[in-house]
Amino acid sequence: MARLAQTAGLTDIQEEILATVRTFVDKEIIPHAQTLEHGDTYPADIVEGMKEMGLFGLTIPEEYGGLGESLLTYALVVEQIARGWMSVSGVINTHFIVAHMLKQHGTPEQKQKYLPRMAAGEVRGSFSMSEPELGSDVAAIRTKAVKGSNGYTINGQKMWLTNGGTSNLTAVLVKTDEGAEKPHQNLTTFLVEKPEGYGEVLPGLTIPGKIDKMGYKGVDTTEMVFDGFEIAADQVLGGAPGQGFRHMMDGVEVGRVNVAARACGIAIRAFELAIEYSQQRRTFGKAIVEHQAIAFKLAEMATKVEAAHLMMVNAARLKDSGQRNDVEAGMAKLIASEYCAEVTQESFRIHGGYGYSKEYEIERLMREAPFLLIGEGTSEIQKTIISRGLLRDYQSRG
Repeated sequence: MARLAQTAGLTDIQEEILATVRTFVDKEIIPHAQTLEHGDTYPADIVEGMKEMGLFGLTIPEEYGGLGESLLTYALVVEQIARGWMSVSGVINTHFIVAHMLKQHGTPEQKQKYLPRMAAGEVRGSFSMSEPELGSDVAAIRTKAVKGSNGYTINGQKMWLTNGGTSNLTAVLVKTDEGAEKPHQNLTTFLVEKPEGYGEVLPGLTIPGKIDKMGYKGVDTTEMVFDGFEIAADQVLGGAPGQGFRHMMDGVEVGRVNVAARACGIAIRAFELAIEYSQQRRTFGKAIVEHQAIAFKLAEMATKVEAAHLMMVNAARLKDSGQRNDVEAGMAKLIASEYCAEVTQESFRIHGGYGYSKEYEIERLMREAPFLLIGEGTSEIQKTIISRGLLRDYQSRG
């Protein structure tokens, strides 16, 4: 049993789920990740295996056919999957966020319509906030839905849609006219059902081809273009327009825990590769791990892996308890993503010239780690969230 990144206080069911996932990762993901990643190939067989294990319904309540597990369980599962190949965790991340938003904010009819099929993996979720000309300024969204006699008509362009081509249900944040003074109170989340694939998938809805990326291969990232797309009013999440910002921020909060978990998984794998290689590679008559410079690197890497894991677990447990966790989720995402980049680079340095070869796994991790520095908000955005939360709790009495 590995010493690092252990979690105290888990139930027998949680331990069993994690053991099953860990075995799946070791046997079905790690041996195939290099080939699939270098070919930018969608991991269809791996996704089918996750369906069979019930991972698509991990947090969906049992009454809707899911396993009813906590965010903590999900985060620990994601950590293990990302340890095998980060892209695979991306396949289920957006799905989980949409399921969470439906579970927390959907109408009874929306829950009944989607959650059972999502638990079975028949309906796969994605979500979209960003647009080509805006990053973290969500309130500046331009894509607009205009209400008519038969529902809404949407026009605009969304960007950076993970699983855009392979999902068939997308939660999309757009602007509506609610007459509110504050821009974020005029935002609404629509549940857009669509076929899988690319091109004009429905009248007025186009999913252009995949965006070519430095890393995060295998999972598709696309745009989403609306041109007179018509959608019924009952596809507004929760049934009431103008609540979309709140819905999405709830989803992003759990998304930040997810990104922290992914970062932990990559860091764990980078450490595993480094400590294994350092015991095999010999210089000056001894294994390089016996050189103090390498031993100290490993000590620092392990400490960062452990710290990131503990902060991620704390943020997940707070969310599960129903407490506000925006600061803790921001802290976990910040430290885990930054430490992930640092641990991965140290592992790369330990591998020397071999780390630059595509034959070695660390080369892939070096391209995957940077994504976590920007996904679900950059480190600078996390610092903004954290500092605002601290000022809220530590107001000056002077």
